[in-house]
Amino acid sequence: MSRFPLPRWTGATVAVEPPSTGPGTWAGAPSALRHGDDVFLAYRLRRPIGEGRGYANVVARSGDGVGFTTVAEVGKERFGGASLERPALVVTPEGRWRLYVSVATPGTKHWRVDVLEADEPSKLTDAPSITVLPGDGDWGVKDPVLHFDGRGWHLWASVHPLESDEHADRMSTWYATSPDGLDWTWRGVALAGRAGEWDARGVRLSAVLPVPGGLLASYDGRATAEENWEERTGTAVASLQPDGSFGPFVPAASPPCQSPFAPHGLRYVSVAGDRIYYEATRADGAHELRTEPLP
Repeated sequence: MSRFPLPRWTGATVAVEPPSTGPGTWAGAPSALRHGDDVFLAYRLRRPIGEGRGYANVVARSGDGVGFTTVAEVGKERFGGASLERPALVVTPEGRWRLYVSVATPGTKHWRVDVLEADEPSKLTDAPSITVLPGDGDWGVKDPVLHFDGRGWHLWASVHPLESDEHADRMSTWYATSPDGLDWTWRGVALAGRAGEWDARGVRLSAVLPVPGGLLASYDGRATAEENWEERTGTAVASLQPDGSFGPFVPAASPPCQSPFAPHGLRYVSVAGDRIYYEATRADGAHELRTEPLP
């Protein structure tokens, strides 16, 4: 496999329907993993602006990777947030379950990332939270992607500049490392938009797959501010460095993958076992969470 596998659209199944119809209503932002014989899927539910925005993160279980049963759910109120974005679900080497939750600070464009931890996924609902990526007055941080390589943790997060509300939609992906997945050290920019390309306005890493010598990745991108919330998906590669870190990602030259329905959003690709999960625009403008077998 020389490139991250992308959705083909045909042959896909809707794993989670959006809570209603029309633009601004979403089920998506999946983070999937296989644990034992089951697939676990964390995802975000959203209503339009003015009706609640991202109101919940859900963790669900499936025996076949297609039909899911909810095992845990957290709402934005418990974090004091205006909205929740994409969660990240991981299992530590010690067998502990963690849900990393992206929280919007009310009245601002700022985001932070909190983590919940429990000994089984159903207990995440009531687990205490701690902030692990606080951001600051200059930057908002959200949508982490995590990878444990047997020695330590690697993280890529979407980082947004906050110098003005007009430009707070811009995003790049920053890279951090940690011995425990809680205390992070930033290592620099891992992926940035390219002037004149389909990803010029911003990029957000969505998944990584380890391969000999490095990583394959999928990422979301947009060319303009008007394409916010309707990003498309591209691929990139990063090399393993002598110190065990991963170098910056180099995007592929191929065009992005997109929904056939305008405005063509297809984003937040995640892979678990032999299946791909992603959020995509459907005919009525709502976003649904889809799954299909790996190509």
